[in-house]
Amino acid sequence: MGTFKIEGGHKLKGSIQPQGAKNEALQILCAVLLTPELITINNIPDIVDVNKLIELLKKLGVKIEKLKKGTYTFKADEVNLKYLESEQFKIDGRGLRGSIMIVGPLLARFGKGYIPKPGGDKIGRRRLDTHFEGLIKLGAKFGYSKEEQFYGVEAKKLKGTYMLLEEASVTGTANILMAAVLAEGQTTIYNAACEPYLQQLCKMLNRMGAKISGVGSNMLIIDGVENLGGTDHTMLPDMIEIGSWIGLAAMTKSELTITNVSWNDLGVIPETFRKLGITVERRGDDIYIPAHTDGYEIQSFIDGSILTIADAPWPGFTPDLLSIILVVATQARGSVLIHQKMFESRLFFVDKLIDMGAKIILCDPHRATVIGHDYKSTLKATTMTSPDIRAGVSLLIAALSAKGTSTIQNIEQIDRGYENIDERLRAIGAKIERL
Repeated sequence: MGTFKIEGGHKLKGSIQPQGAKNEALQILCAVLLTPELITINNIPDIVDVNKLIELLKKLGVKIEKLKKGTYTFKADEVNLKYLESEQFKIDGRGLRGSIMIVGPLLARFGKGYIPKPGGDKIGRRRLDTHFEGLIKLGAKFGYSKEEQFYGVEAKKLKGTYMLLEEASVTGTANILMAAVLAEGQTTIYNAACEPYLQQLCKMLNRMGAKISGVGSNMLIIDGVENLGGTDHTMLPDMIEIGSWIGLAAMTKSELTITNVSWNDLGVIPETFRKLGITVERRGDDIYIPAHTDGYEIQSFIDGSILTIADAPWPGFTPDLLSIILVVATQARGSVLIHQKMFESRLFFVDKLIDMGAKIILCDPHRATVIGHDYKSTLKATTMTSPDIRAGVSLLIAALSAKGTSTIQNIEQIDRGYENIDERLRAIGAKIERL
């Protein structure tokens, strides 16, 4: 188990470029299974979860070539369907939650798709019902082995239909969408997720010859086509990483520039940080964060009541950044209620922040009230364990702002979502060592 050793209390300075988007990569990579033709993908992040999916595609028989850092070609003209029924696949597929999105493309193109119950973050129940209910509506026959926790769908030919999703699941929408593009007739997906990364998938599929309208809305209409061709695709920067660097700059009173952020795809993220009193300045397609030497003050609602920041499906505030917001609030002037609606275990890491001296009241599994220190009392260094990707980075930000030397164990969780994070932080002045 890897460990970070962090000497906190140092100001950082310089610029940092966000990696390619993890959550987009997991969708886009699965889409290469929809065609036998060559697909080139740029700005792929070099992170554990993405590399695991690339290895899974290789074992499925996809021909993969790395052209340069972040750029790969994929050619799925000789897919090995026997691998799907092997014991090795049950092990490989279980290690990555994003592997669920190979099911839709495989079902659409080859008439069958299988997946073991996937892993991922320990942040509460994350149901797969939306995925399989959508595929069943397209005409698939569903099977599940309770003993092996192994799912399967099969269909001779998918047929378009109307469906209203129970939840606006991003991965569920992506899976159903990738199946529907090769289905016979028209499919309407209402209450579809509409995140920028899902929009990117739609745009890529349309370039491959799909007919998808309503991109960016919560109603997607797909006219099925016979087959899809190759394309080139460049992924967006990772909005979660961008939010992480905004929080890092504020907490460490550092002057930072975050470059090439694709401002138009950030939604409410900049404004949400501004509600905490953080200056988020647009300079071209960069974000400039000045050193907050006098701290930052949390706004109240218009009627004077305490600010509440809650997560919601896009275009609401992404749940992946709530843990960053919570950490940043520990040194603000004022108080804020953090309401994590979408996952029930994501706030349990606050006990580590309380150990560091933060004033946090965990109201229940979904809500925490943070009373900011206004830097009158700095966080104290401690030894912590990273429970998931986002909480891990939040604890890392806390450690970089704290007085003394902290250690964070189980950093493999952080590596799942952040590319060479220690090297990139050292480049802007952080005292961080990988043990």
